[in-house]
Amino acid sequence: MTLGAGVRHDAAAPSAAPAPAAPPVSTGTGEVLSGTPLYSQHREELIVRDFFHDRRNGVFLDVGCASPIKDSNTCYLEKHLGWTGIAVDALPEFAQPWARKRPHSRFFNFYVSDHSDTVEPFYRSALRGTSSGTKPLTGPAGRALASEEIKVPTTTLDRLLDANAVREVDFLSMDIEGHEPRALAGFDIGRFHVALACVEAKPENRAALRRYFTAHGYERLDRYLPYDAVNYYYAPPRPEAPR
Repeated sequence: MTLGAGVRHDAAAPSAAPAPAAPPVSTGTGEVLSGTPLYSQHREELIVRDFFHDRRNGVFLDVGCASPIKDSNTCYLEKHLGWTGIAVDALPEFAQPWARKRPHSRFFNFYVSDHSDTVEPFYRSALRGTSSGTKPLTGPAGRALASEEIKVPTTTLDRLLDANAVREVDFLSMDIEGHEPRALAGFDIGRFHVALACVEAKPENRAALRRYFTAHGYERLDRYLPYDAVNYYYAPPRPEAPR
């Protein structure tokens, strides 16, 4: 299948919009973490800003991106810091909002997995953030949710990025309702030099996430645990400063 032209790491970055009232510019000393995020559901946005020190013109990969604005971990990066990126979600209805509201990024409608070139069932829920590739869907307090089955083409992240000439990804955001280990199995994170990964860490997946990131030479950034109880953050070890 044709994925189309994508965002190149060396492409000219868009001009960034001036930020409205927001947390202070991050210098990597943690002061930004006490602020209020403009877009993300929790403090993901603040943690990402702190890690990158508000660096401009990076590249992100947003897996399970959903809305381009509400609860987005990458909206601040694009709108205020000039980043570009690839966004992917199994629900096709997000394509038009991304085209209108996030014009410097590219949206793709795929079910991200450990294989490509199949068409598989995906279950759309009326409750935001609970659609999944696995039934039954459950909501708060384990309540069963009604869902609609749709068919979605699969891709691996390696294939998606290669087809779009993306050679490096600075920030990976992944929130796909428990399917993170399978999606990561189709992603060579080291080949794309991911500097920071933010991955939803459901209790049943934490051991698999630890194995994957450890095998690729990444460490969990425990300094962010007090600020985010939903996601884990991983990065390659930083070289020690010369003595």
